[in-house]
Amino acid sequence: MTQIDNVLHENRSFPPSDAFRAAARISTEAEYDAMWRRSVDDPEGFFGEAARALPWIKPFSQVLDWSDAPRARWFADGQLNASAVCLDQHLTTDRRDKTALIFEGEPGDQVAYTYAELHASVCRFANVLKSRGIKKGDRVAIYMPMIPELAMAVLACARIGAIHSVIFGGFSAASIRDRVEDGACSAVITADGGWRRGQVLALKDVVDEALVGEAGASVHTVLVVQRTANDVAWNAERDVWYHKALATVDADCPPTPMNAEDTLFLLYTSGSTGKPKGIQHTTGGYMLGTYLTTRYVFDLRDDDVYWCTADVGWITGHSYIVYGPLANGATCLMYEGAPNQPHPGRFWELIQKHKVTILYTAPTAIRAFMKWGDEHVDAFDLSSLRLLGTVGEPINPEAWMWYRNKVGGGRCPIVDTWWQTETGGMMLTPLPGVHATKPGSCMKPFFGVDPVILDSDGSEVHGSGGGYLAIRKPWPSMLRGIWGDFERYQETYWSRFPGMYFPGDGARRDEDGCYWILGRVDDVLNVSGHRLSTMEIESALVSHPAVCEAAVVPRPDDLTGQAIVAFVTLGAGIVGDDDMVQTLCAHVSKEIGKLARPAAILFADALPKTRSGKIMRRLLRDVAEGKEIDQDMTTLEDRSVLTKLQRK
Repeated sequence: MTQIDNVLHENRSFPPSDAFRAAARISTEAEYDAMWRRSVDDPEGFFGEAARALPWIKPFSQVLDWSDAPRARWFADGQLNASAVCLDQHLTTDRRDKTALIFEGEPGDQVAYTYAELHASVCRFANVLKSRGIKKGDRVAIYMPMIPELAMAVLACARIGAIHSVIFGGFSAASIRDRVEDGACSAVITADGGWRRGQVLALKDVVDEALVGEAGASVHTVLVVQRTANDVAWNAERDVWYHKALATVDADCPPTPMNAEDTLFLLYTSGSTGKPKGIQHTTGGYMLGTYLTTRYVFDLRDDDVYWCTADVGWITGHSYIVYGPLANGATCLMYEGAPNQPHPGRFWELIQKHKVTILYTAPTAIRAFMKWGDEHVDAFDLSSLRLLGTVGEPINPEAWMWYRNKVGGGRCPIVDTWWQTETGGMMLTPLPGVHATKPGSCMKPFFGVDPVILDSDGSEVHGSGGGYLAIRKPWPSMLRGIWGDFERYQETYWSRFPGMYFPGDGARRDEDGCYWILGRVDDVLNVSGHRLSTMEIESALVSHPAVCEAAVVPRPDDLTGQAIVAFVTLGAGIVGDDDMVQTLCAHVSKEIGKLARPAAILFADALPKTRSGKIMRRLLRDVAEGKEIDQDMTTLEDRSVLTKLQRK
């Protein structure tokens, strides 16, 4: 990839208000610069001091061992327990009776837990697991809806030293089977069902299908939480009702001491080919990374009501629903259902109802809210909000501005965060009391993150410019490997630029030193020798007032090598006809240049997305090329969307 220049010049900049800055944990560029510089020049000093804020069972004597790179060892001779970090440390403080978790189900049922109550529930859950013979080092798959017992299950595993492997509650039986087999799981925790858009997802049935025959050979227990009271098949030798097992245990379960480098969890990521990768995260460094990023990026206060809208089945839910917020003693909202059930204003209704102060959601969701109409936002009081965040993919500037002005009332800083399952926590992000944020930019590296932009030869791009993004130094929350396949870990992340972590993304750094993620490097088109970022073209399309959402993919072309195909969703009442095609092509030409003019624009009511809200561009590539789709579609939320596109 040659140097990429984003010609969608984004010059708007929004500093924090004087009031926000004055109250922020970090409030000046000079303070941030000094902390960041020390974190990369003296990581042992910086992170050694930071880590002592956590409640260690056995203190560490060495901060980092990088002598066997890319195997990192952080705080390796120290011991702690992630569950105790999230719960026990708060029980001797005023937070004991503070609300830790507010749950709202899709049907409208509610429950709240104080830190003392959540601690007792997690201890009972842990004792249920122990009663089934589950012990330190065992792998436990978790396939559940977004209910409190999901967070409890995660923390209960951590409490006894079992390695949890959460599988998103919309995945197929085949996906469960792959993950259970790869991890040789001893148990599966599930529910009879979960609510989604007014329907019951029969989760236990999917688990039963996954564990047929040899696939379930390692599984001796399926623990079932009763959520929807639907009928389920039952294997008396293996299946256990959670509520019945709960009646046989007490709330006394001391946390198991864990070495800092003991594995805390596996979380599987999948690409278009190859078996899913079991990303392996350990206890000490991961807990420090999520603790620090939650504390500083969200500028977290004791009186905040914090809502991350992700599912715990994804890394965002692990790090920023469970571990990071609870380690900081936050009050967290957890919601089971869809953002438009029973109406398109459901999110805003919940913010008004629970007086949410911090909202962390995905750009795809923001664009959906835009499409549904401002009236759904205007119907509710969002004045409690003080900070907004985005996660999951780059956000186009117009969606960023809508989010700021319509949801945040023009007063809330936006933290646009870039990170991955593999990184464990945020890597590039503004600090809300420090940085004058730019729409679409993830701004600056977090502490300990030493980014570099490289050209295709591996030479550093200095100053402003674009290319491959890489990370030069280890950071505490980084993955420690791929479960059972260290060679794949080295090949996937450390071979492209030896000695540096390569996340697979392209990026641009502007003249102010701010970073802009350009998307996956395989999301770069080569049209007549010109390298174009799909994100640039998508941003140009979405900047037109008629467009709500756009996805751009290449298709082979005999003349230009690749041609640009755009899939576009228009606003309500706008007709996708030939005139609109010409209008949008002219708009892209004006914004970027004629070389970025799409060869084809296809209009769609919706785009194919994962259940976490990411557009599945790899499927759109097959549609653009007229191919039969023969790819893994287990993460696809609504297959009818893809079927409609294939008919066009």
